[in-house]
Amino acid sequence: MAAGGGLPALLAVLAVGVTARLYRAGEDPLSVLGAGTVRRALLNSSAAWVVQFYSSSCGHCIAFAPTWRALAGDVKDWESAIRIGVLDCGEEENYETCKEYGIHFYPTFRFFKAFTKQFTTGENYKGADRELQTVRQMMINFLQNHSQESRPPACPSLDPVSSSDVISLFDKRAPHYTAIVVESNNSYIGREVILDLIQYENIVVKRALNFDKSFLEKLGVTSVPSCYLMHPNGSGGLVTMLKPLRSFFSSYLKSLPGVRKKPLSPLELPAKENREESTEIKPWKDFDKSKLYMADLEAGLHYLFRVELATHKMLEGAELKTFKDFVTISAKLFPGRQPVVKLLETLQEWLVSLPLDKIPYDAILDLVNNKMRISGIFLTKRTEWVGCQGSRPELRGYTCSLWKLFHTLTVQAALRPAALLNTGLEGNPQIVLQIMRRYIHHFFGCRACAQHFEEMAKESMDSVQTWDKAVLWLWEKHNVVNNRLAGDLTEDPKFPKVQWPTPDLCPACHEEMKGLHSWNEAQVLQFMKHHYSSENILYRYTESQTESSETELKDAREEKDKNLLEKPGGNRENVVLSQEKLRDSESKLFNKLMGNHVKDGSKGELESAKHQESRQSVIFLGIGFSNVDMSLCVVLYVASSLFLMIMYFFFRVRSKRWKVKYYRSSV
Repeated sequence: MAAGGGLPALLAVLAVGVTARLYRAGEDPLSVLGAGTVRRALLNSSAAWVVQFYSSSCGHCIAFAPTWRALAGDVKDWESAIRIGVLDCGEEENYETCKEYGIHFYPTFRFFKAFTKQFTTGENYKGADRELQTVRQMMINFLQNHSQESRPPACPSLDPVSSSDVISLFDKRAPHYTAIVVESNNSYIGREVILDLIQYENIVVKRALNFDKSFLEKLGVTSVPSCYLMHPNGSGGLVTMLKPLRSFFSSYLKSLPGVRKKPLSPLELPAKENREESTEIKPWKDFDKSKLYMADLEAGLHYLFRVELATHKMLEGAELKTFKDFVTISAKLFPGRQPVVKLLETLQEWLVSLPLDKIPYDAILDLVNNKMRISGIFLTKRTEWVGCQGSRPELRGYTCSLWKLFHTLTVQAALRPAALLNTGLEGNPQIVLQIMRRYIHHFFGCRACAQHFEEMAKESMDSVQTWDKAVLWLWEKHNVVNNRLAGDLTEDPKFPKVQWPTPDLCPACHEEMKGLHSWNEAQVLQFMKHHYSSENILYRYTESQTESSETELKDAREEKDKNLLEKPGGNRENVVLSQEKLRDSESKLFNKLMGNHVKDGSKGELESAKHQESRQSVIFLGIGFSNVDMSLCVVLYVASSLFLMIMYFFFRVRSKRWKVKYYRSSV
């Protein structure tokens, strides 16, 4: 909920790029990865990696971006040993890649060792916080966890040297400076300075610990950390520093005569696949802020089903229960177009009939994507934000649509509570809020956002006793969030986080008592029931099923042409494989419905699935064929019957003629 009108005329011609750009390749001091480059970058890399998997729709990711950029700039000199990358899981082309890496929540940080030969999902960041210094120290720990054989070649040893090794260097000439950082065992300054100087020549940095008192006396060290510098001519002495900080040590050593950066060739990412980056732009869409746009709600469902939930390979236990309940209230309360409602109803009926305790999400996704070509069900595959569009691609969007979706469901439950009869969810005014709470806990990508919502729910959700109070509770908490995020980095400057509804939308909602602003909750409730009612929904900008089908056919043809070009001379093989894939796709969902993809499933589950085979087959036939398919079957059946009758009479007549021609009377 934010102010949506009164935009300057400039916005009428504003063009918003398709891709969200929290991080910009070539501008930010890090590697911006994508589906076509991430595997090749991480596999057999001569440097280790730390990658942030984020979503451009995650408010916490947006707020964290300046810290991550600052970290990348701070350790830029380390990149030959360990590199920093980012991958946007909010980008459509990266959905499947993030799913392969098991990314459920944002931001997620993963470490990848150097010279990894096989695909791995990496090691999760386990730091107590995400402050710059903490992450930097975790990067050092990760480098030290490499074996001697797999350690990045550019990374020198980060282990401390013995006092005897240092003393052996005294009064000896060398072709370079040698700096010894003396520190305590739990200090990271020495290791940070070593990494700061790995791209510089004519200097070697080592670290020593302050255990040996006689050694400290020999160096003249009275406090740690300190730096002892040995010159190439064999002389040496303690470096005097104003402050014993990493930046002071590194800056001083880089400024020594003859110390300069090595002429290294820049580390390049693997070339992108033969595919140009999308240059499509989306023009600004004029909208009425007093209206609700179905395009926002449908785009939100698209992202929810195909991106956010799709990161979970298997649903079971509390997650499966939450998903089933969410689909049920959506099927019963969503005031959408018939193809979308029918899709939700079909999904709900299928989930109820399925006798398994765990379900692979790919099976659900096949039904959402209508892989079985069920007539009359459809959900847009594009994100067309209207009332939820932002002045920049990474702002608003999905989070805005999710708020709108749950406001719509709470209002619809208040307007027609009878819709939930016989679902097992009826009679509980908190039910939509409870399912929203569970959904955010289990599935919402932004972990920090989920924690904030859970705190609000614990505080007062139990006090909701009526359907109307549920509407007002969500409205009130949304305004709490708006107040908390006002002025935050995640705030869209064109849509400031204000208390909603604004006076221009609902004058009667606002009052003053003793000079202070107050809400007229009766008027707010009336406004909410109107704003999120079916009558207030506009269908402008929604995608039709015909448009989607044409787009899918075009994409399929382009993909086929691309495959043929990639394998010249292999056309016959490609055709055979394509035919096999078509045949497989026809039975793919049915096999999944029967639990064939449920790995590690219990014996009882599989036996139960077999026991239900005949009943599931009927369901499959019932939802798997359209009226056209059934009509075609009838026509073919009649035609084959006529053909058999004709053949029967033909052979019968022929048999009689044969008997007349060759009959011989007996003597």
